[in-house]
Amino acid sequence: MPISGGRQKRKLDDVELYEYAVASLARKMRTVAELKRLLRARAHPTDDGNLAVEAVIAKLKEQKYLNDSRYAAAYSQYRQTNEKFGRRRVISDLKVKGVHGDVIEHAVNAAYDDVNEERLARQFLERKRVKKPQNQRESARLFRMLLRAGFSSAAIFKVLKRWNFDDEVLAAVESEAEQIESE
Repeated sequence: MPISGGRQKRKLDDVELYEYAVASLARKMRTVAELKRLLRARAHPTDDGNLAVEAVIAKLKEQKYLNDSRYAAAYSQYRQTNEKFGRRRVISDLKVKGVHGDVIEHAVNAAYDDVNEERLARQFLERKRVKKPQNQRESARLFRMLLRAGFSSAAIFKVLKRWNFDDEVLAAVESEAEQIESE
C-alpha cells in the first residue's frame, strides 16, 4: 500500500502498454522521452517491463505515431506563431521535453528563419497587453519578462529604445541585464 494514501496504479502488460501509449498520443502529441517516462510508470519495474516499453516505442515509431522531428517542428512553429515566444525559450522548452539537440536546432531554425525578433517581441508584449513602463523598476521587470520569453537582450533593448526612454534608465536596465546573463 502506498504511503501517500493514493491508489496504486495497476501495472500493464505489453498489449495494454501499447494501447495506453496510443491513447496518450491521441490526447496529446508527445516526444519519445515523455512517452517513455509515462510508460515506465505503468510498466512492470523489471527488465521485461523495460523491454516492453522499448518495444512499444519502436512499434510507434515504425507506425509513424511517434516522431521527435515532427513534434519539434510543430511545437516550434506553434510557439512562434501563436504564443509569440522567442527562439531561446523554444529551445529550452524542447530540451526539457527530451528532444535531441540536432533535431531542436533544425526545427527552431526552420520556424524562426524569416522572423524579425524585435517585431516578435512587440507582438509578445501586445499579446500580454503590456503597457509602456513608467520607471526604471517597471523597465527592468519588462526586460526580465522578455528575457524569460526567449528574446535576446539586443532585441529587448531595441524595443525599449523605441519607447524613448532616458539614457539613464536604459543604462540601469543594461547593467541589470549583464548581471542576469552572467549568472
